[in-house]
Amino acid sequence: MKIAILYICTGKYHIFFKDFYESCEQYFMPDADKTYFVFSDNKELAKYDKVRFTYKECEGFPNDSLFRFRTFLTVENELKGYDYIFFFNSNMQFMALVDEAILPTSNVGFLCCLDADYDKVYPYPCFYPYERNKNSLAYVPRGLNSYRYYHGGVNGGRAKEYIEMCRTLNENIAQDYQNGIVALYHDESHINKYFSDHPCLSLHAEYGTAEGSPNQGSAKIIIVDKTKYSTYFNKGRSTSVWGKIRKMLWMVKHIISWYL
Repeated sequence: MKIAILYICTGKYHIFFKDFYESCEQYFMPDADKTYFVFSDNKELAKYDKVRFTYKECEGFPNDSLFRFRTFLTVENELKGYDYIFFFNSNMQFMALVDEAILPTSNVGFLCCLDADYDKVYPYPCFYPYERNKNSLAYVPRGLNSYRYYHGGVNGGRAKEYIEMCRTLNENIAQDYQNGIVALYHDESHINKYFSDHPCLSLHAEYGTAEGSPNQGSAKIIIVDKTKYSTYFNKGRSTSVWGKIRKMLWMVKHIISWYL
C-alpha cells in the first residue's frame, strides 16, 4: 500500500517537522510505503528519508493555509501513483498506533476528523462556525439531513477522490478570492462545505486532540500547542477578558445569522 502524506511548513512552522516525521514513521501505518510531500521554504527538510521536497515561499496567514489545495495540485501527477493521500497540519504529532482501520471503505472515498469543540459541546448546527455568507462557495445552508463540523488538520482518502476534491476546492477558493471573499475559517470552511455534499468517514477527536486536553491520554494524534513555542503562532488570538467577551459577542451574532 502506497501512501502520500501532504505537509506544509513555511515560515517558523518547520520546527514541528522532526517530531511529526518521527512519530508518523513509528505510529502511522508502519508497514505502508509512505512518501512525505513537504512544501517549505526551509531546504534542510529535504535531507529526511522518504521526503519529496518542494520549495514554497511563505505567503503568511491565512494564505499558506487558504491556498493549500493549489499547492497540492503542483504535484498532482505524482500523487496519482499512490493508493491513499493524507494531509496533516504541521503541528500534529502521533501518540499511538493508527492502522488500516481508519481507511475509507469501498463506498466512502474520504475521511475527516470531527472537531471536538463543536461535535460534543454544541448539539445544534447554529453553533457550528460554518460560512454564513451566501455569496461564498463555502456557504452551508440550513435544512440538511445532518450536520458534522470537521477541523481542517486531518483529512485524507483514496487518491482519485482526494485529487478531485483538491481540484474542486482550489477552484472554489480561487473564485471566492477573485470576488473579494475569504471564507470565515479559510480552507476549513470549504472542507466543511465539501463534506456536507460528499459522504465521509468521520474520525473522532482521538485523531485530533488538543495538547493539554483532559482527553490527551487516549489520543492517537495530538494538536501541539503552537503558542508555547512563539507568539508568532498566536494569529491575533486574545485570552484577555475583553478578548473572551468579543468572542462571545461574535458567537451570538453568528447564531443569529443562522436563522436569517
